[in-house]
Amino acid sequence: MTGPDVSEYHVQAAIAATHARGIDWPVILDLYEELYALNPSPVVALNRAVAIARVSGAAEALRSIESLDLPGYYLLLAVRGQLLLELGRNAEAAARFKDALNWRCSEPERRFLRRRIAESGRGSG
Repeated sequence: MTGPDVSEYHVQAAIAATHARGIDWPVILDLYEELYALNPSPVVALNRAVAIARVSGAAEALRSIESLDLPGYYLLLAVRGQLLLELGRNAEAAARFKDALNWRCSEPERRFLRRRIAESGRGSG
């Protein structure tokens, strides 16, 4: 990512390379901030929220996606569910995971969501 022209593809490649070298969440968050400046899409914002959660906690990440509007995008619901689960808000988390199952996703993703629903039921909240 050197030179006068840095595109979103350069930043995406840097994020992938950082994941491949070993996850360094503060670096990944910085890269997502740069990517979001180049492409402030809801999907980039959602991915950025995952990095925010790892650096600053689930509550801040949840606030960052509060106003995202991605109708029918089960991953938004799944991320919300995961953040709620991390906050100990298990009943709300289970509801979001169940909502995610109402949208199109693969069978392995459905199994993952069902495991999260079960996990949500094991905690308090």
